[in-house]
Amino acid sequence: MAVTLTEAAAEHVRAYLARRGRGEGLRVGVRSTGCSGLMYVVDYADTIGAKDQVFESRGLKVIVDEDSLAYLEGTELDYTREGLNEGFKFHNPNVKTACGCGESFNI
Repeated sequence: MAVTLTEAAAEHVRAYLARRGRGEGLRVGVRSTGCSGLMYVVDYADTIGAKDQVFESRGLKVIVDEDSLAYLEGTELDYTREGLNEGFKFHNPNVKTACGCGESFNI
């Protein structure tokens, strides 16, 4: 299974990488934190490590570190704007529970 982007997410990443002037793609991972145990981490990658998994989605690279892959397989990232808030939204089929604030999850 792969980690994919919606068209809205891909447009946002393309625009950001163009403004930035460099980058291999979007790096997505998880880290231990929050009230439910895990939290998503998103950054723009300038390099691809030997233990990274690279997925192609809508012409862009989505880079996932080896340790995060089990938590993210099958995830689709969207980019949404709701009022004054905007950001990536994760549609992760592996999530069993999430905290009330929406910042962390558990698998």
